[in-house]
Amino acid sequence: MLNIVLLEPEMPANTGNIGRTCCATGSRLHLIEPLGFKINDKMLKRAGLDYWERLDVHKYDCYEDFLEKNPEAIGNTYFATTKGKHIYSEAHFDANSFIMFGKESAGIPEEILVEYPQNCIRIPMNNDIRSLNLSNSVSIVLYEALRQNGFAGMQTEGELHRLKWQ
Repeated sequence: MLNIVLLEPEMPANTGNIGRTCCATGSRLHLIEPLGFKINDKMLKRAGLDYWERLDVHKYDCYEDFLEKNPEAIGNTYFATTKGKHIYSEAHFDANSFIMFGKESAGIPEEILVEYPQNCIRIPMNNDIRSLNLSNSVSIVLYEALRQNGFAGMQTEGELHRLKWQ
């Protein structure tokens, strides 16, 4: 199961959208304190719609708490950052990878990034843009990881409601 890690998320709507994406993809969501909202925030629930109760979500007091409770994340975490030297599509995600995203205002602390330079990945964008929306960034990287793992366990074909495909 792929793991999305949000380090100190600030926006409840983004976190709700990310939670909904995790439900849709069978991914686990890890939230590392401090959060910029309460977990029962109505914006969080509204963005996640009625999926929040089905979300596999775990909370941690701090980054060290996250590592202590998830030792398999050490060396198996990709850090999504505008400071990364590697493009996200060059990473080799396995089915149990962790993908960390930092808070909207500051990203992942450089003290963490310098420990894992080969695992720091970025989404290419124009120079004059500071960053993409957090929930959009999660979707971009998560779906690449899912693609690399053959969209395991996911529905890959749809059906029409009123008509039939020829």
